[in-house]
Amino acid sequence: MADILTPALGESVTEATIAKWTKKVGDAVKKDELLVELETDKVSLEVVAPADGVLGAINAAEGDTVVPGTVLGSVTEGGAAAAPAAAPAKSAKGEAKAAAAAAASSIDITVPVMGESVAEGSMGKWLKKSGEAVKKDELLVEIETDKVAVEVSAPADGVLTIAADEGATVTPGQKIGSVSGSGAAAVAPAAAAAAPAPVAAPANTGSAQVKNETLSPAVQRVVAENNLDPKAISATGPKGNITKGDAIAAIGAAAAAPAPAAAPSAPRALAPREERVKMTRLRQTIARRLKESQNTAAQLTTFNEVDMTNVMALRAQYKEVFEKRHGVKLGFMSFFTKAVVAALQEIPAVNAEIDGTDIIYKNHYDIGVAVGTDKGLVVPVLRDADTLSLAGIEKGIGALGKAARDGDLTMDQLQGGTFTITNGGTYGSLMSTPILNAPQSGILGMHNIVQRPMAINGEVKIRPMMYLALSYDHRIVDGKEAVTFLVRIKELLEDPQRALLDL
Repeated sequence: MADILTPALGESVTEATIAKWTKKVGDAVKKDELLVELETDKVSLEVVAPADGVLGAINAAEGDTVVPGTVLGSVTEGGAAAAPAAAPAKSAKGEAKAAAAAAASSIDITVPVMGESVAEGSMGKWLKKSGEAVKKDELLVEIETDKVAVEVSAPADGVLTIAADEGATVTPGQKIGSVSGSGAAAVAPAAAAAAPAPVAAPANTGSAQVKNETLSPAVQRVVAENNLDPKAISATGPKGNITKGDAIAAIGAAAAAPAPAAAPSAPRALAPREERVKMTRLRQTIARRLKESQNTAAQLTTFNEVDMTNVMALRAQYKEVFEKRHGVKLGFMSFFTKAVVAALQEIPAVNAEIDGTDIIYKNHYDIGVAVGTDKGLVVPVLRDADTLSLAGIEKGIGALGKAARDGDLTMDQLQGGTFTITNGGTYGSLMSTPILNAPQSGILGMHNIVQRPMAINGEVKIRPMMYLALSYDHRIVDGKEAVTFLVRIKELLEDPQRALLDL
C-alpha cells in the first residue's frame, strides 16, 4: 500500500484546500496519474498516484484543509478495479482488439506552454465533438488564460476523443483529448429505418459556406453579437477560414447596405430582467490586478492641459508625405510617446518600481499602450521606445493594436513595461484618473481634444485643448517630480521642435 501525501506547498504557504478528487475509491489508477487538486492562496497544485493499483481510501474530502505531509489517501498496489459483467466472448474479444488498435494509434492532445508566468487556463468551447473526424492542424479549441487565448489544433488526421470539458481549468502539458490514427469516425450502428434521401446542396455562391462550429471562438463572438450570417461573409484566411477581420468587415458592409422594407412581425419576446454570465479569466485578472494596484500603491493623480495646436499643424503639414515615405499614418501617439520618453529620462523615479525595500531604476524605456478589445483591456508593450523614430513608433503601436484586437498577442508582448499610456480620448473621455499598471509607478491618461477659449497674450483665442492626467505611486514619486514630469510633456507637445533639438 502506498500513501498519497500532501506535498510541500511553498516557503510561505502552510495549508491547502482539497479542490477535487479525479477518482473514486475502488477505481484503478496508474502511477503519476492525477488524483487530486489542491488550492492554496497562491497557486493550484496537483497530486498524482504514487504507484499503479487501486485507489483504496480517501482520507480528506473535497473542501477539507490539509497541511504538508498529511495522508490524503492510499493506493493498493497491484490491485485491479472490479470488472463489469462479461459480454459474449466473441463481442468482448472484438471490442478489446479494436480498443487496443485504437489506443496504439492514438495521439494525445495536450495543453501547450502558455507563457513563463501562466500556470493555468480555462477550456473554451470545443469546435468538434467526441467521435467526429478531424484533420491535422484543424482548430479544435481555445484555452483562455488571464492574458491571451491559446489555440489548440489537431496533431493528426483521425477521430477526436475529448478529455477536458468546456470551462475546466487545465495546466501546461495536461492531456485534454486524443486523436486516433484511424482517419475516420467510428461506424455508426445500423439504422432501424432507412435514412431519408439527402437533399441536394445549393450551388456555391462564391461566399464561404461554413457552419458556426467551424469558426474560431473569436469569430463566433463577433458573428453572434452582430447577428451575422457566416455564409455571407467573404473568407480571406488560410484554407478558406473566416478571420475576425472578415467578420468585422462584414459588420460595416451590413451597416452600409440599404435596409429592406419592414415586414409585419410577431411581437418580440421580452428579454429576461437579469442575466448571470461567468466572468472570463481575462476579466477576472483585470479586476484582481486593478484592485491589488489600488490596495498596494499610494496612488495620486495630477492634471494639466496641453494646447495641441502645433502638433496638429505639424501633422496636417506632413501627414501625406509621411505616409508615402513610411507607409504608415502620422498619429498623436508617436508624439506623446516621444514626449513621455524624454520626460522619463529627466525624472527617472517615474520609470522605476518598488521591490520590497528596494527601488529598481530602469534604464530602458518599454512603453505599455492600453488597447481595448472585445475581451477586455490589454496593455502590449512597445520595446525600447527611446531608440525608435516617429515612424517606428507608429508602426510598432499599429502592429500591437492589430495583434490585440485579433487575439494574436504573445506573452512576451504583454510583459515588462516600465510606463503606460492610455488614451480614453478615443472613446470621448474628457477627463479621468487612470489606475496604475502595477508594478509600474506611473501611467499617463490622454483625453479628448476639445476646442476651448483660452487667454493667449491677453487675448481670448479658440484652441484645441487636451486634459492630461498622470497617476503615480507617491511612495516613490514625490509631488514635485510628478508635476515636473507632466509639465515637461506639456512643453514638448506644445513646442514639438524642442524634442528634435533635444531642448
